[in-house]
Amino acid sequence: MNMTGRFFRINLTTREITKETISEEMIRRYLLGSGYAAYLYHQEMDPMIGALDPNNALYVFNGLLSGYTAPTGCRSSWCGRSPLSGIWNEANMGGHFGGELRKTGWDGFVATGRAEKPVYLYIQDDQIEVRSAEHLWGKDTFETYDQLINETDPKARAAVIGPAGENQVLFAAVVQGGSTHSRAAGRGGMGAVMGSKNLKGVVVRGTSKPDVFDTSGFRSYVKETNKTIQAASKGLSAYGTAGGVEGAEAVGDLPIRNWAAGSWEDGATAIAGQTMQEKYPVKQAFCFACPIGCGKQVTTENEDGTLFKREAPEYETLAGFGGLLEIDDIDTVIAANDYCNRMGLDTMSTSTVAAFAYEAYQNGLISTEAVGGYDLTWGNKEALPPLLDRITYRSGAGAYLADGVRLAAEFLGHDSEKYAIHVKGLELANHDPRAINSMAVGYATANRGGCHLETLSYWTIYGLKPPWSTVEIKNRFEPENAAQQAVDFQNYFSAYNPLGLCKFISKSRLSAEDIAEYVALLTGWEFSGEEYTLIGERLFNLKRLINQKLGVNRKDDTLPPRILTEARPDGMSAGKLPDLPLLLNTYYEIRGWDSEGVPLQETLSRLSLEL
Repeated sequence: MNMTGRFFRINLTTREITKETISEEMIRRYLLGSGYAAYLYHQEMDPMIGALDPNNALYVFNGLLSGYTAPTGCRSSWCGRSPLSGIWNEANMGGHFGGELRKTGWDGFVATGRAEKPVYLYIQDDQIEVRSAEHLWGKDTFETYDQLINETDPKARAAVIGPAGENQVLFAAVVQGGSTHSRAAGRGGMGAVMGSKNLKGVVVRGTSKPDVFDTSGFRSYVKETNKTIQAASKGLSAYGTAGGVEGAEAVGDLPIRNWAAGSWEDGATAIAGQTMQEKYPVKQAFCFACPIGCGKQVTTENEDGTLFKREAPEYETLAGFGGLLEIDDIDTVIAANDYCNRMGLDTMSTSTVAAFAYEAYQNGLISTEAVGGYDLTWGNKEALPPLLDRITYRSGAGAYLADGVRLAAEFLGHDSEKYAIHVKGLELANHDPRAINSMAVGYATANRGGCHLETLSYWTIYGLKPPWSTVEIKNRFEPENAAQQAVDFQNYFSAYNPLGLCKFISKSRLSAEDIAEYVALLTGWEFSGEEYTLIGERLFNLKRLINQKLGVNRKDDTLPPRILTEARPDGMSAGKLPDLPLLLNTYYEIRGWDSEGVPLQETLSRLSLEL
């Protein structure tokens, strides 16, 4: 099978479009998605070009399996330099955009420049159009999505930005699916990058059918593994990730009161997915080729008695607007989630920024007037909506909160950096590294900053026995084998985005060999689990090289001061703190990096990274 790929480059300033091919050799070395995007960025990057500079490139690529029927093969990666962290970023999007992009015959595109006035791209098979979006500027993502589908094709799919991206909020998201199935490339501010380019959205409509080397074998294997995945995903199918809130609180994994508290049992129950389903009708939603259906739509009642259907919040959003703020009202969190989807905000960073603002207010650093006249005290649900609005439109305290907690702390001073919870500028995801040592070193070394998805070893707390890591962890609070577990998880998961797969399927204990079989049947390659894992390790190291060019070294491989020095006061993880220097020393040695976190020459040679 000829696996030559195709992508195009577009300069939004000149509207010049050039088409390029990707050789089979390059696909096999880096796959597609964020893997090939990282290769291009490493080759083309100029560290002097900021993320919001018109000359900065936005790389959007489908994974190798995106648009096929491999379980969850739907995902696209939105990559480049993050305006929030200033380093490598890949924001990964589910839904149906990636499936439709595959049908156009394009693997992705690279956008540079800045349009004179707002525009959107319409990719229809081989045809690429730049169309005016002036009439859409200022509209939310739901309105924009509906309008774009009406203007193009009822079977098209679109990924768009809202007012947050237009205002270059540094954690603005790109949102696909509109009101019926909102899925976001959320982390790191790629929505702000689009806003800086006056790019309101991308619409895709394709009619081609992608080729598979062994069609019957691929179909049979997908059918077989779908059964395994469904059997292991009953909880996710029933409640989505929202069903994990109470469990996370019970094991000391749920962050509470901006990571300062330890227990919140009644609050966790009040906002859990199980409680939401007891209170409101909830409907299951599926991404393209997904056998799980973790997405949920909830129908709530407005103040006037009318019914309103909206996307239900997931774990990270419930933990953020619930746990971090100690808001135990499910309706407030549902509304906050809906607002973020409409405005195009990453709920993880937004909720962490809100928690920082609440604490800074209580420390006398933010005035009541700057947040609309409300008291930002823990649990005050009335204060949240006006705060989110100020962040979106950069008004009042939102003028600096929209830049994320790292820069907001620099602006406010007075030791506020002690409760600015981020790694390398990206706000921490809502799983506590004090609850398991491998996540502590995983967060510290993650290539895009405070990202849980690069490691995900906290899943072992809940009983996962991964075939891709066989080290024995006798005590999750101790450093023994923690660094090795982090490396194993990172290498395994580093190839998921380049393949276009959702990481939830791994909960069914799919091995590297199992994942490699999808690739072998699709391409006709002799492709092993060993090669799959090597590619994952190669890509993790490649992104490390990118970040080194952007100034990252050992001093940046750290955790927030609160995580390193303040133990949870009660609950299952009470009194535990990670010994990060010890963990890093072991981690670097396993990785084949020097004492400052720089990959050794023999490591680069082994991974074919002598670029």
